[in-house]
Amino acid sequence: MERTGSGSRALFPKAPSFTIDDFSSKDFIVRDFVDDLAESALSSNRRSGPAQQAFDPKPLIRTFENALQGLSSLSEELQARESDLLSQVRRAETQHDQTVDTLGRKLEQSIDQFEALDLTLNNPNENDRVSRGEGGGNIAVQIGEKLEELDRKRRRAQDANFLVQCWLQVSEFGELTLLQGIQLNGGSENKVRCAVIAHQLMKISQRLDPIAWGQSNGLHRNGATNGNTDMVERRHNTREILEKFCETLEQDLLKQFNNSYRKQNFDDMKECAKVLYDFNGGASVIAVFVNQHQFFIDRDQLITDEVTMDGETWDQLADPDSEPPGVEPSLQSLIDEVKIVMQEESFIIKRAFPYYETVLVKFIQRVFQQSIQQRLEMVLEKANTISSLAFLRSLHSSRSYIGALVEDLKAHGLTEHPEPCSPQISQTLDQQMEELFIPYIVGNSYIEREKKSLEELFNSLLFKYNIYHSRRKKAPTGFMASLAQQTNQLMASAKDAYLERLESSDLTPTQKAMMLRVAGVQETDKNKNEIEVSESEGVLSTATAKRMLTWLAESVRRTLELGSQSDTPKDVAILLNLLLTNMGQVYVETALEAALEKATSQENVKTEPDLSYLPSVRPAVTISSMMNRFTNTVLIRLAESNTTVRRSMEAQAKMGIESIEKKAGSIMKSTVDVIVNWVSKSLATQKKLDFLPKDELSIIESLQTPTCTQICLFLSKCTRLISQAVDGANLEVFSSELALEIQHLLFEHFKKFKVNATGGLMVTKDIAKYVATLKEWPLSKDVEAAVELLTEIGYLFIIGPEALRERSRNLAATGAASSVAAKKLVKADFKAFIQSRDDARSIGVQSVLSSL
Repeated sequence: MERTGSGSRALFPKAPSFTIDDFSSKDFIVRDFVDDLAESALSSNRRSGPAQQAFDPKPLIRTFENALQGLSSLSEELQARESDLLSQVRRAETQHDQTVDTLGRKLEQSIDQFEALDLTLNNPNENDRVSRGEGGGNIAVQIGEKLEELDRKRRRAQDANFLVQCWLQVSEFGELTLLQGIQLNGGSENKVRCAVIAHQLMKISQRLDPIAWGQSNGLHRNGATNGNTDMVERRHNTREILEKFCETLEQDLLKQFNNSYRKQNFDDMKECAKVLYDFNGGASVIAVFVNQHQFFIDRDQLITDEVTMDGETWDQLADPDSEPPGVEPSLQSLIDEVKIVMQEESFIIKRAFPYYETVLVKFIQRVFQQSIQQRLEMVLEKANTISSLAFLRSLHSSRSYIGALVEDLKAHGLTEHPEPCSPQISQTLDQQMEELFIPYIVGNSYIEREKKSLEELFNSLLFKYNIYHSRRKKAPTGFMASLAQQTNQLMASAKDAYLERLESSDLTPTQKAMMLRVAGVQETDKNKNEIEVSESEGVLSTATAKRMLTWLAESVRRTLELGSQSDTPKDVAILLNLLLTNMGQVYVETALEAALEKATSQENVKTEPDLSYLPSVRPAVTISSMMNRFTNTVLIRLAESNTTVRRSMEAQAKMGIESIEKKAGSIMKSTVDVIVNWVSKSLATQKKLDFLPKDELSIIESLQTPTCTQICLFLSKCTRLISQAVDGANLEVFSSELALEIQHLLFEHFKKFKVNATGGLMVTKDIAKYVATLKEWPLSKDVEAAVELLTEIGYLFIIGPEALRERSRNLAATGAASSVAAKKLVKADFKAFIQSRDDARSIGVQSVLSSL
């Protein structure tokens, strides 16, 4: 069996077979191929049984031999194919080189031929390449220009031929068939040509058909010439026919423009606008664009709307003590809308019109002259029915808001955005704004309104004040009455003007209520001239002056912004005159005159004088200082551009302030006289025996004499009232002058009385009290030294002869007696006081007197 099984095996094992595809694969690797082949040989040996046989390489050798034979045949085949391909490439390269050479020669021949032709045309006698190049450019330009000129002539001839045909057609047959045909073709170019031809036909009609234009031009009145009436009768009215055609063409273009506007076709709009501009200057298309704008249509429907400001705001507008509420809401809404519309439409106008600045000017004029002007008039008419102040405030706020609109539009640039507006548009905006307000500020109308409004406010505010001072007792006759006459007349006229205005029929209810409120008067008071007024209503108040200056400052601000710059000096001069009259004369000087009358009436009274008028001087000085500062800081500076007006204002202001200062000075001078006179009368009540007492105990118990006590109490009252009237340097000057007068009185007073040793103590006490009272005042150093000199008098009555002799050595020279504020006693006064001693006849005192 085993033999049978083993006998079935071949003598030489079959080796694995391979094809050319196995070796031509991209994944073929020699090392891997040998490893696989060896592995397959080893595997077959392992399967042959447990008996191990030696490796048999013969199959492999045969396989390799077969493979080498195949590879050798393949190598030969590849080499044959490579040789064939190389020979083909060499043949193709040779053929390509021949083709390139041939084409190069042909190109050079073409260039030479072109240059030769160029040279022949331009420079037949030269062979230079540079000159040939330049000449070629010149001849090309010349040929182009000749062609363009020929084309223009051709077109002109065609247009002339067509124009003659159209004229013959319209003049002979009364038709424009040729022109209508061009119109029906459509297109912007055809419409432009129609417009140009129609315009030319109109000119021809004026020359060749004067009858249609109402001219004789060589024809007789009956329209015939040289007896040829048939020709004239057959002639058609060319003017009428052409005008009808032009009208139809214009309407057609306008309709096309509107359709393009709705479709936002700016290019077509621009072409239509250009045609109409060439046709009739563009007036019709500008009118259509502006008049049919949705902004004007909507605003025309809203023009009847009422002014939307509520009653409380109108009351605030008419109240001089409240801040103006600003521009009226409906006008503000319109201006805000105008700002947006102008910015948006300027973009459309620039794209839709070749002459966009002209259209924008018309649009601006329409916006200002129709929409803004109508609403502004409604607002101002409503404000005028409220009060004159409400009108002025509304006018000012409207001007400011519209001015801001103009500046914003200029900065935006409109058609020149983002650059600023062109000079023409800027000028148009300024001109339109000025024209809005010219009716209200022309001439002196505006400043007269301001003056009237301020006069009403001032008269209302000072009404009770004027009534109080008109009822007070006046000085019966004399110099002071003549001085106060002008002020009294102004005060009376201001009061009468207020009452007359209050009863005026054209006074609005709001303004009447405002005037009554400012004056503090009730509507129920039937006779306003007989109302009760208190003393406090006749006293000066800095708060009242501040209200007047606040109203005036607001008026100055409006005048600067609304009035013309050239008229500003004259306007502020009017306001200055109003200020000096009402605040200076009617208000301040009236109070000073009342105080002066009371002061002069107190100079010779028999009872203790009433100096309660003194506190009115302080507010008068404060108010005049406020008025002077406002005048110099604001009003006069605004008039610097006009030297004549400024100098006049300075002189007027100086005169007004000097008048107030003069009256205030007269009051203080009269007060000095009142006090000195009363002190003199009080000193006259001094008893002869006050300084000759017999009881030393009574002298010790009493501090001062009754006269001294009375005078010092009076002077203490004066000190309090004087400090309420003046302060600072003025108080020192006044106190020093008054103290010198009283010191002089006391000097002379103590020379009149006999004084004994005990009475000398009383004199010393009195003088000490007088000095202490006077030194309570702010005195200058010289005056204070003069007051201290009074203490020397008391010592002269109590010291002995030796002390007197010692003091006599320190007396001032005789020439110093003329100085009231002398710091030392002079011999005359020293001798007078020594002689007033009751022991003046004693030997010791006589020796002192004889030594003088």
